[in-house]
Amino acid sequence: MEHALIETYGCTLNQADSDMIEGILRQSGVHTERGTYSKEANADYVIINTCTVKKPTEQKILDRIQKMSGKGDRLIVTGCMASANPDRIRKAAPKARIISINNVPEMLPKMLNGNPDTGMHAYKRIDRSKFIFNPMGVIARIPISDGCLSSCSFCETKFARGPLNSFSEELILKAVSNAVSNGAKEIELASQDTGAYGADKKTDIAYLVSKAADINGNFRIRIGMLNPEHLHKYIDRLIECYKSAKVYKFLHLPVQSGSDSVLKEMKRNYSADEFTAYVREMREKIPGISIATDMIVGYPTESEEDFEQSIALLKGIRPSVTNVSKFWERPNAAAKKSGRLSNATIKGRSIRMARLAKAIQYEDLALAVGSKERICITESNSKSNIGRDGLYRNIAVKGNEELGSEIDVRITGNSSVCLLAEKCS
Repeated sequence: MEHALIETYGCTLNQADSDMIEGILRQSGVHTERGTYSKEANADYVIINTCTVKKPTEQKILDRIQKMSGKGDRLIVTGCMASANPDRIRKAAPKARIISINNVPEMLPKMLNGNPDTGMHAYKRIDRSKFIFNPMGVIARIPISDGCLSSCSFCETKFARGPLNSFSEELILKAVSNAVSNGAKEIELASQDTGAYGADKKTDIAYLVSKAADINGNFRIRIGMLNPEHLHKYIDRLIECYKSAKVYKFLHLPVQSGSDSVLKEMKRNYSADEFTAYVREMREKIPGISIATDMIVGYPTESEEDFEQSIALLKGIRPSVTNVSKFWERPNAAAKKSGRLSNATIKGRSIRMARLAKAIQYEDLALAVGSKERICITESNSKSNIGRDGLYRNIAVKGNEELGSEIDVRITGNSSVCLLAEKCS
C-alpha cells in the first residue's frame, strides 16, 4: 500500500480541505498520515496544503516545498498558494504537481494513477461537500463554502478561492450527522467567511446553524470567522442560535482596524461604531459570550491617529481573543500598490498592540479563577488534557482522560491564552 504524508498550513478551512484530501486518498487505497515530518522519507507522496495570508508563512511554506523538491512529481502542492502564486511553487520545486483546491477531487486520483496533468485548470464551481467522507474524531471540521462576497484590499484569498460558492445545506447537515454518529463532540463549520454563507442560495448561516443544532446527539457547534459586514442581515436569528446548548458561546468577528478611514481603504464595508454596536448587542443578549477579533497593524495608510483609534477600540470592547497581525503586501491584493510603512513603525505598533491584547486576555481569563466548569476533552496525552467549556475557552487539566469525555473541573489559574484547572473529585 502506498503512503502519503499530508502537511497543512493555515486556517480551519484548510484543515477541512486536508480532511477531504485524506478521504480521497483512502478511497484510492493510499495510507495517510498528517504532518509527521519525521516520516517524510518513507512517504511515497508528500502533499502540502498551502496558505497565502501572510508573507512569513508563505516563505516558510516555500522553504518546505524546496526541501521536498527531491520528491519530484510525487510532491503535490495544493491550497491557496497553488491558485494564487503557482509561479513561486514552480521556482521552488520545478517538478512538483500543482493542484488548485477546487480541482483536487477530480485531479488527485488521476495523479495517483500517473496522469501528467498539473491540475491547474480554470476555476470550477463544485460542491465539495460531496467529498466529505464519513468524518471521524472528536473534532469534525465541516467546510460550508468557498470564496466570499468581499473585496478586502489586503487579502488575496478571494483570488485563490474565487467568488462565493455555498455548499449544499443537505450535504452539510448529513456530514454533521455522520460526524456526531462517529463520536464527534465539536463541529467546526469552516469557511473563508461563514457570514456570507447562503447569499448565493437565498439562505444564511443562522438558518444553517439552527438546522444543525436540531440534529440529535451530544455535541457543540463552533461557528467560524464571520465578517461583520453581513451580521446585520440576520443578527436576531443568529442570537437565537447562540441560545442553544449545542452552540459554543463564541464569535470570531474580525474588525481589522478601529479607524473608519483605514476600514474604508481596506474596503471592509462597516464602521468602527457599527462593529462596536454588534459586539454590545451580542453581549447584552448572550451573557458571557466570548468575542474574538483580528487586528492588522501597519496598513499603508494607517497614521498614528488611526493606530490610536485601534488601540482605543480594543480598550473599549476588550475582546476575549485578539489576533494581531502586521500588514504584509500580497502579490494579488490591491493594497500592494499603496506602498509600505517603515518596518520600525510597523514593529513598534505591533508590539504595543500585542502587549495590550495579551493583558486584556489575561485579565479576562483571570475572572474565571475559582469557578467550576464542565469541559469536553478535545486533546489528550499521557500528562495532561486540553478541554473546551461552553465559551470555547482552552482549559488545561492534569490527567489522562479519554478524548471526548466530559469532566467537571475547578479553575485554579490562568495564562493569557488558557485556563488551568484540576479535576473535581
